[in-house]
Amino acid sequence: MAMRTALMLSCMTLALMGCVGSNDDHRSPPATEQVDLQRYQGTWYELARLPMFFQRNCVQSEAHYSLREDGRIDVTNRCKEKDGAWNEAHGIAEAQVPGRTDKLWVRFDNWFSRLAPGLTKGEYWVLYHDKDYRVALVGHPNREYLWLLSRTPAITDQTRDQLLAIARKQGYDTSKLIWREDAPAVP
Repeated sequence: MAMRTALMLSCMTLALMGCVGSNDDHRSPPATEQVDLQRYQGTWYELARLPMFFQRNCVQSEAHYSLREDGRIDVTNRCKEKDGAWNEAHGIAEAQVPGRTDKLWVRFDNWFSRLAPGLTKGEYWVLYHDKDYRVALVGHPNREYLWLLSRTPAITDQTRDQLLAIARKQGYDTSKLIWREDAPAVP
């Protein structure tokens, strides 16, 4: 059971970063071009996500990012499953294009990434963040993956509606979003 859970979490976190590449920039959603990684680091709570196999049992997820001295980013993803158990995976993110901080490659440390390192890096695009780095949209250029993120486990209806509008404008199907369970209500 522990091996299955570890494998699932490793795969989930890889999928969180978008396993499939896309070279069709003409159809890709716009990203922010620059993200202040100093301000972006810290804990982000997943408010909602598009369905994906690797997160099928997750009812709450969060990610923690911290800058490394070499300019890359340490990533720790946590998933609370339906049975209440928390799983965790660790990875490293780095810019896809030097000097551009909105499009990152992320690779998680698991047996598959050690076996096939060139195949296991996922695309993580920061599509939007507010000026205070309190909320963000992260997705994959093929629009199969999308996460609505916040520094808190809950946001106001107004902020939620704003994030949904931005995601829809960028071509994401928000009608299929899976929302975080047990999130406290915010007036």
